[in-house]
Amino acid sequence: MASPVPEVTCLLKAWGQGDQAALDRLIPLVHQELRRLAHRYMAGERSGHTLQTTALVNEAYLRLVDCARVRWQDRAHFFAVSASLMRRVLVDFARSRGYRKRGAGARPVTLDENLALGPRQSPDLVALDDAMEALAAVDPRKSKVVELKFFGGLTVEEIAEVLRVSPQTVLRDWKLAKSWLLREMKRG
Repeated sequence: MASPVPEVTCLLKAWGQGDQAALDRLIPLVHQELRRLAHRYMAGERSGHTLQTTALVNEAYLRLVDCARVRWQDRAHFFAVSASLMRRVLVDFARSRGYRKRGAGARPVTLDENLALGPRQSPDLVALDDAMEALAAVDPRKSKVVELKFFGGLTVEEIAEVLRVSPQTVLRDWKLAKSWLLREMKRG
């Protein structure tokens, strides 16, 4: 994430306190990173998906603007929330398009350490979302680690910062969550 950290953090805090001008100055600083996140999401979608990267960024932006008065911690927190919103947009879109709960021709998701999401590895977002919701009911932090790492592309250190835990805890949570999700998705 290449945005200037101190400036982004200051603008986020000002925006969280109601300064709309701070949002206007923030968006150009974070736009490229939001596009990278959206592109990462869209790369995992089937070819011919009607939702495009720009539309995903725009929808996430509209939802972010509705997050008025959020107590932004820092840049990593902002991108974590953005990743979560993009995930919600895609899952909502998939559900609205009538995709079956388990499948509809999607190839299985792989949660490997490289997080290589590409056109050949299109996760079934609805099934993954269902499994992550089940995990969140059992262990919200582990679900958040998956969301931040797999969907948000945050580093272990950034996740640790957002969740206020050690990097070792993040690694442990990631390993356990990955196993749990794979088992849950196989059952489905």
